[in-house]
Amino acid sequence: MYISPNFKTKKLLREAVMSGRKVTIFQPGPFGGSEPQNAKGIAIEGPHYPAAHSWYAQVDVVDGFVTKVK
Repeated sequence: MYISPNFKTKKLLREAVMSGRKVTIFQPGPFGGSEPQNAKGIAIEGPHYPAAHSWYAQVDVVDGFVTKVK
């Protein structure tokens, strides 16, 4: 899974979520569209393709928005 918007570091993602910014998750390709709207511990990676993934995190999602980054 990926995160939108595309953060270059996990620190930037964490800061955005803590400040209340609207952050969502998505799955590219043929498996997209079935992202959970309410879940805990979803594995994400970033930044998006074609850049090499340089960070990984687990996030909690409530009503389609990321509420916590681990």
